[in-house]
Amino acid sequence: MPTALVTGATAGIGAAFARRLAADGVSLVLVARDRERLASSAEALHKRYGVEVETLPADLTLDEGLAAVEERLRSGVDLLVNNAGFGHRAGFLDVPVADELRMLRLHCEAVLRLTRAALPSMIAKERGYVVNVASVAAFFTRGTYSASKAWAVNFSESAAAELAGTGVRVMALCPGFVRTEFHERAGMDVSGIPRFLWLRADRVVDEAVRDLALGRWVSVPSARYKLITGVGRYVPRRLAGAVSRRIGRR
Repeated sequence: MPTALVTGATAGIGAAFARRLAADGVSLVLVARDRERLASSAEALHKRYGVEVETLPADLTLDEGLAAVEERLRSGVDLLVNNAGFGHRAGFLDVPVADELRMLRLHCEAVLRLTRAALPSMIAKERGYVVNVASVAAFFTRGTYSASKAWAVNFSESAAAELAGTGVRVMALCPGFVRTEFHERAGMDVSGIPRFLWLRADRVVDEAVRDLALGRWVSVPSARYKLITGVGRYVPRRLAGAVSRRIGRR
């Protein structure tokens, strides 16, 4: 039976991945900071779907947390979902440097290290998948968050190209606004975001699984966000930044 390791697995897109994979009969390794919430999620998934669910409490902004997950990945998984992440309510100049560095560690260093730890066993089996959850923000200019997600997209595409022919696939998942705990945890006011821009986490995951099977390097769920990212790739960067400020957090 295949095994998937999902970070940030107790809420939002990570929890949606866990549900979808469990429904498909995939054994799970769930990673998050909250030990009690991990145990509750694991029990619920095991009871509903009958799959084996392992929990690994870890803070991926700390070296000991990263090392623990790296060690688990080296023992072999078939799918890695790098989903853990967070945002800041304030702009770059109003956020403490320590908090910005925590974001970079989680969105960039953790993605690099965990992907690197997972790949050797996948390559040896000539089969495996890595999904790095980025964001539509990667295609716009919106502070450290969008910069870190742009790095995740570029890293994923670079790894996918390097691994061509090995049987291992790497893909960046770039959702737009998704109804999760993400914005509430960051203290963001999203009341001005139009209803049509919101996506459901389960739909995002369904499209991601489909795109991964198709061998795509970047997945942008929904036609509306495909259009938005297409515009973001080709309009002048200053204009894209202005649009981002208007529709982004207050």
